[in-house]
Amino acid sequence: MSGRRLRVQVPMRWSDMDAYGHINNVNLVRMMEEARIASFGVPGGTGKPGNAPAVELFSSVPDGTQTLVVEHRIRYVRPLDYRNVPADVDVWVSAVKPASFDMSYEFRDPFGGELCVKATTTLAFFSAAESRVLRIPADRREALGEFLGDPVFR
Repeated sequence: MSGRRLRVQVPMRWSDMDAYGHINNVNLVRMMEEARIASFGVPGGTGKPGNAPAVELFSSVPDGTQTLVVEHRIRYVRPLDYRNVPADVDVWVSAVKPASFDMSYEFRDPFGGELCVKATTTLAFFSAAESRVLRIPADRREALGEFLGDPVFR
């Protein structure tokens, strides 16, 4: 598979650094979220207008639909050292199932371009009114398909 990847830049904050000068593992999960938002939008019904995402996938869900995280998986290939410049993050869809989908990420050092972290987040659309996970509709499945590429974990 060779779906389209989006490259976004996610700021590294001074407070993200651990005692070794690396981005702390907990803060990496926050950076994954920032990369998802920059790539595919703020989940519908949240926040106020701001910068438009590269693709309006999450911000265009129907009213009452939430986008929820089901699971994260992270592999630290090498330390992502703190720098006062953003990290380069490639984001793409690596699986589409009937009621969930996976987003994959590769975090690269902004100077040398070395792969530092690879990760996946499983997400699902959820109906708050019905208190249940929703099947992914055909139009959303088609939108996800444009970005469908190989998973980072086999």
